[in-house]
Amino acid sequence: MASELKIGVVGCSGRMGQMVVAQVSETTGCAITAGCEYPGHELIGRDIGAVAGIAALGVTIGGDAAAMIAGVDVVVDFTIPDATIEHARLAAQAGAAMVIGTTGLDPAQADVIAAAARHVPVVWAPNMSVGVTVLLALSEQVAGLLGPDEYDIEIVEMHHRHKIDAPSGTALGLGGAAAAGRGVALDKVYRAARDGHTGARPRGEIGFAVLRGGDVAGEHSVVFAGEGERIVLSHIAGSRKVFAAGAVRAALWTQNRPAGLYSMKNVLGFDA
Repeated sequence: MASELKIGVVGCSGRMGQMVVAQVSETTGCAITAGCEYPGHELIGRDIGAVAGIAALGVTIGGDAAAMIAGVDVVVDFTIPDATIEHARLAAQAGAAMVIGTTGLDPAQADVIAAAARHVPVVWAPNMSVGVTVLLALSEQVAGLLGPDEYDIEIVEMHHRHKIDAPSGTALGLGGAAAAGRGVALDKVYRAARDGHTGARPRGEIGFAVLRGGDVAGEHSVVFAGEGERIVLSHIAGSRKVFAAGAVRAALWTQNRPAGLYSMKNVLGFDA
């Protein structure tokens, strides 16, 4: 019988960290064997299962990311950019695969992730849900069919009040997919929220509208607005559980994969 995949969760007491711990505990073929928080965190020393609101797992939350990563097969990271790039460096050194759901990384930080992926398999996606992965593929396809002279593209997203980056990584991913469908780079057509006397909308622009409030797990729409009609592709996440389920699926997928930077499209068998 094959041994269970050993998964460690950094930031394991956060909202997503707890969800991942719970998801792993109910998934065949893997087990939570370690978890950590930043040094001095008040939950260090507590049982990771109890903190996640499930039965105790006999795994104590630690404060040493390097030691934790050295003892697992896969690291799951939904933290913050500065922490994620340090974890990526440690994973590359330890030979541990990595699943990253952190958003808001700048180009230099993205380069660190890419460098780590030259040594270990890394699945990095702005959104781990299966539905959003499908939405990304559809957005690219539809954008390629509907030209910029006839259809304008707007990305609308809403998240809970605690989210710290805007637009969301998923919204930017959707914008990038739509831009790719039209054969252009997103940074050439990107338009942030409008305010004041903006003038007429330029041809080919991809606009972003950001909403924040309450406990919204994540809502995204790609609007193709033409004369006399609109096509709207949407995804609504009712719970963060869908992101945790996707992350665990990605962790299992990394087994026996060569080093490389992968997306959820790869995990689901779509073309990258």
